[in-house]
Amino acid sequence: MNKKLLVLSLAAILGLAACGSDGDNGANGNNGTDGNDGSNGTDGKDWSSVNEWYIDGQRRVTKAAGFSVNNEAGAAKNIILFVGDGMGVSTVTAARILEGQLKGETGEENSLSFETLPHLGLAKTYNVDGQTPDSAGTMTAMVTGVKTDVGVLSQAEGVTRGNCASTTNQNLVTSLELAAMAGLSTGVVSTARITHATPAATYAHSPERNWESDADLPAEAVTNGCRDIASQLLDFDFGSGINVVMGGGRRAFIPNTLTDAEGKNGKRLDGRNLTDEWTAKYTNSAYVEDRDSFLAINPATTDHALGLFNSSHMEYDYDRTIQGVTGEPSLAEMTAKSIDILKKNDKGFVLIVEAGRIDHAHHAGNAARALYDTIALSEAVRVAMEKTSTKDTLLMVTADHSHVFTIAGYPTRGNPILGLVKGNDSSGLPGPTNATDNNGLPYTTVGYTNGRGYANLSTGGDERYGYPVETGRVDLNYIDTQSAGFHQEALVPLSSETHAGEDVGIFASGPGSHLIEGTVEQNHIFHVINHAANLVVKAEAAQ
Repeated sequence: MNKKLLVLSLAAILGLAACGSDGDNGANGNNGTDGNDGSNGTDGKDWSSVNEWYIDGQRRVTKAAGFSVNNEAGAAKNIILFVGDGMGVSTVTAARILEGQLKGETGEENSLSFETLPHLGLAKTYNVDGQTPDSAGTMTAMVTGVKTDVGVLSQAEGVTRGNCASTTNQNLVTSLELAAMAGLSTGVVSTARITHATPAATYAHSPERNWESDADLPAEAVTNGCRDIASQLLDFDFGSGINVVMGGGRRAFIPNTLTDAEGKNGKRLDGRNLTDEWTAKYTNSAYVEDRDSFLAINPATTDHALGLFNSSHMEYDYDRTIQGVTGEPSLAEMTAKSIDILKKNDKGFVLIVEAGRIDHAHHAGNAARALYDTIALSEAVRVAMEKTSTKDTLLMVTADHSHVFTIAGYPTRGNPILGLVKGNDSSGLPGPTNATDNNGLPYTTVGYTNGRGYANLSTGGDERYGYPVETGRVDLNYIDTQSAGFHQEALVPLSSETHAGEDVGIFASGPGSHLIEGTVEQNHIFHVINHAANLVVKAEAAQ
């Protein structure tokens, strides 16, 4: 073996700071002259000063060694929990690469903002009755500390899904409710409908995640006194109520006789306009429906803000930023505004932020939009990191579940993550042609185990549901697979791509973040939050 390479290998394995030789046994690591093989001593090169991988490794260890965490219960004044809906490990990896490539880099060496947080663990995502989970059961685990069934919002597993009569004594207390009881300010933000499963679990209790407005309640639910999810947000009477609510889902808050600015009718059958009730209920309150009005909110004089920016889900971030769809704030902007409103409370705050549309893009088999929304989440986390301090804020980033989204083949480094696989040739250099399968057809690096399959559309996203499910392989030789209108192929044809059941990452910093380590049950996240902020003790003391 070439002695230079041998020295480099030893440096990498042993973590040596320097690998020079004094001509005998390398005891003092000097200039490396008079090498012991009688050569000119160049095998004594100090690789720690010239090899980029070695230097980067040293830097990361030094940085990690400098992290310190306050382990005491109650040390966190503020809690911020980010949830990337459907953001499995493969999604994080692909988004990291895409973000880097959008910056003109090869991509693989890039890091999303939350990947720099010092503490990392894995969460097991299964529901009580589901090996592969849904968002209602997973978010319930994260905000109540108790696992429950598929489709159930912040109620214990004793309920029967969709049966109101079964809910007696099954309600679970959420971290948002505990924080409000303790006098902290609270907020929930999502790019999905604010009545959708993940954000709804923070403030509502229901045996059925789909009961978003009163129009969705079956007769049995009405008879037995169950309330729809939107009305429960207005009925949130813990402490001073929820201080900040931002997302989509306007239709569940306004009557079906009212047409909104989008030209769409509400869904409510009871005639209530919950947006009017919000401003009537709270002093120093605001209700907004578009980005301009959102930007005009003055955090210094606003104590309760409700923003509903779409009749249904908010736009995909790709469509907002690249396609030029206007009228909606970004996830980062909503996060920043929320923190500015909430941080006025000297007791602190709990803020829960969901990037809800990562999940929806994956369901449609549209990797580009899923990755752009993941990058948007990273930007929101970066803003939160800048606006808070690790000394008093526990910040966590995780996912409720993953998707059957894969990264495969042997593409060369820097190959477009959304492109066709193009590997290295026998010399180790990028080859001139696309890799092909046994049928001679090229294939993309990212794809799906199941779903609606290939489509090459003008816009993409949810438009995919208007076209037939595609079975089998197609010839991609002359298709722009990097277009946001491209939908990846799927192995098993289904009407919609499904969730997956593997563990998801938990990234954390701040007081209590040391408790995020190893592989844990998903409900562990609540207990970390409770330890860090002492929510139960504070809530009980305030009663």
